[in-house]
Amino acid sequence: MVAYVVFTREKMRNPEEYERYRETSRPAAAGHPLKALALYGKHETLEGAAIEGAVILEFPTIEAAKAYYYSPAYQEAVRHRFLAADYRVFIVEGL
Repeated sequence: MVAYVVFTREKMRNPEEYERYRETSRPAAAGHPLKALALYGKHETLEGAAIEGAVILEFPTIEAAKAYYYSPAYQEAVRHRFLAADYRVFIVEGL
């Protein structure tokens, strides 16, 4: 069943580290069956704390999403995101 990885950026702290994350996270997607559905487009918070941006990635299964997230290439990239900004990231199974 399809799965979505949702990233919400709560607060940017270090734009230089974020740029390193962007540079290293793009190649990490190679070989993974993902489809970007939203990439920091226009957004509006309807409830809860405001966010600075959001990304939604579609995968064919939760297992495929986890394989991407926990891959060595993405884990190398994500360390820069941890230094760059505060995020909330979760996987949700689709219908």
